[in-house]
Amino acid sequence: MSKIARIGIDTSKGSFQLHGVNEKDEVVLRRTVRRRQFLEFMAKLEPTVVGLEACGASHHWARELARLGHRVMLIPPQAVKPYVSPGRKNDKNDAEAICEAMSRPRVRARLVPVKSVEQSASQMLMGVRDSLLKRHTQLCNTIRGHAAEFGLVAAKGLDKIEPLLVRIAGDEGLPALAREMFADLGQEHAELSKRIAQIDRKLAAFHRSNELSRRLMEIPIVGPVGAGLLITRIINPRGFRSGRLCAAWVGLTPKNHSTGGKQRLGGITRAGDESLRAVLVSGATAYIQQVRRGRIVPSPWLAALLERKPPKLAAVALANKTVRIAWKLMTSGERYDPTHRVDREGPGASLYGGLRAEPLAPSPTAGHSHAVAA
Repeated sequence: MSKIARIGIDTSKGSFQLHGVNEKDEVVLRRTVRRRQFLEFMAKLEPTVVGLEACGASHHWARELARLGHRVMLIPPQAVKPYVSPGRKNDKNDAEAICEAMSRPRVRARLVPVKSVEQSASQMLMGVRDSLLKRHTQLCNTIRGHAAEFGLVAAKGLDKIEPLLVRIAGDEGLPALAREMFADLGQEHAELSKRIAQIDRKLAAFHRSNELSRRLMEIPIVGPVGAGLLITRIINPRGFRSGRLCAAWVGLTPKNHSTGGKQRLGGITRAGDESLRAVLVSGATAYIQQVRRGRIVPSPWLAALLERKPPKLAAVALANKTVRIAWKLMTSGERYDPTHRVDREGPGASLYGGLRAEPLAPSPTAGHSHAVAA
């Protein structure tokens, strides 16, 4: 067998499809391997470049293949799709498309960094919290909707659910079956609230133990959840050449539909991570509300932006700028300076707009998180 230059692997439920080529792009390997035999088979091959579509399980396989000496490339699925033959979607063609995509410079520039087990664990913490919050909101809406059918209406807000349950329990006019169902829903609501409180305590402990998270929290619109999402979603901040590219990956830049020399910009792209983007925009919206109420003195850049743009657009712009500053803090080890204000025109004013960092004292561990930063 000729020396294998690269292997594309399509990971499915029970079997993996391998497609390998040599330096001349000639096919030298086509094989289907069962899941339990996969690592044993890969251990017999000479170390080479291996490509996988990025998914949940791909990070595990990437770590295992790296231990065997292979160099792993995690490719975004949308970058592989153009190389799949139209109308020929199967495991063999998928593996061939992955192998083809690995050779393209534009694809190699968009690789997904491999997460460590610690990074996967911290990302799981954020994911479990988000899942519990969604279930809690859904349950509250269920209780509110059923109660309205019996004429029991509560004001908006999650904190109004427990008083509503108390009213329901004391209403003797409700059928016995309805009271039993409300009691079950109330018990589930109490259990969910307790679990969310436990997760929040774990998140607070993670924040206290992570130096990078504490530094990111110094940015005005970033809280513990935003800091946790930034360091668990942006695994390798140094993989971006600039903060502008990092903000574009998060999805806080407009779509470009330009043609014929005419520039047409649309809404934000919604790329990257939806939960991170939503938290940053929510934080920026709350910050702007405080500015408009006169409780916070805005930077010259933000004040000028609010004079000529709607608040929602300004919130997205502020979230974009926050990601760029967070990227700077994550890659350089600098600390956010809350007293800095830009009072002049020029590149500095455009880039920072009153949100700027000052260098930390030299430290051998500067710029690295103790837990999850790459």
